[in-house]
Amino acid sequence: MSVSSIDPAQSALSAPEPSTFGEEGEAAKEIQGRSPWQLAWARLRQDKVAIGSAVVILLITLVAIGAPLIAHLVGHGPGDTYPFLGEDSYGLPIGPNRTFLLGADDLGRDVLVRVVYGARVSLIAGVVASALAVLAGGIVGMLAGYFGTAVDTALSRFMDVILSFPLLLFAIALVSLVGPSLTVSIAVIAFFSWAVVGRIVRGQTLSLREKEFVEAARSLGASDLRIIFVDILPNLVAPLIVYATLLIPASIVFEATLSFLGLGVVPPTPTWGNMLSDSLPYYKVAWWFMLFPGGALLITTLAFNLLGDSVRDALDPRYARLFKA
Repeated sequence: MSVSSIDPAQSALSAPEPSTFGEEGEAAKEIQGRSPWQLAWARLRQDKVAIGSAVVILLITLVAIGAPLIAHLVGHGPGDTYPFLGEDSYGLPIGPNRTFLLGADDLGRDVLVRVVYGARVSLIAGVVASALAVLAGGIVGMLAGYFGTAVDTALSRFMDVILSFPLLLFAIALVSLVGPSLTVSIAVIAFFSWAVVGRIVRGQTLSLREKEFVEAARSLGASDLRIIFVDILPNLVAPLIVYATLLIPASIVFEATLSFLGLGVVPPTPTWGNMLSDSLPYYKVAWWFMLFPGGALLITTLAFNLLGDSVRDALDPRYARLFKA
């Protein structure tokens, strides 16, 4: 066939268009693989509730860290009493004014300063107790779920005993022996929280130990500890982060409850729990005495709970799809 017999229309159709290849190449450059953590971070950045909760938690943390600076600017210490300035002629607490921005308590102490110092105690108790509970529960849960049989039975029954023991009874018994303190409160909260984490981690580990990558590592001669901490643990990081975020507000409430009952931090160290306890006789005539520590406790726990829900949805978006359906 001669060159002149080739149909120009067919030649034009069969020839590739340079512009099309260029557009596909640019599109291919924009498509990049992203890890589950990057996808979760992208979802969190688009979640207005998560951003708002994180901002509130950051502000509360900054206020707790800067409590001494706030006390210096106000001119009142957390334990300083002002019976003439902080009480009226009837001996009742003074309300919010220029001297006491959030009012005074029953002893003439500045409520603002005590609230910001109480934030320190609550955040320390919540974060430290949650970290200890997640660490202990994660280790015990992985050991129980991976080894199974007798180890699983023994550790599971031990966790059942911990979960069945009454919290307040144990706290009262421990405080009567060693005395109330922040350390005792953290120990009590962590002791009663790690078993819940352990049950969750155990269930996840029971499922993960049957996966193909675990079988492959075992066939290559990897030791049990290496499989647990190198192959299984990375797959448990996401649920542990979610549960830790949700455990912090529960720990803060537990600490406030213990302090409210006189089993937590020893007065005059300010905590939101003992401030609420002190305000009970005055809540009808001094609303600020109960409102501000109670409001701080409510806002803090609500912010952590909302952030925990958002982190859960970001790491496992199936929850969001279920609610949308």
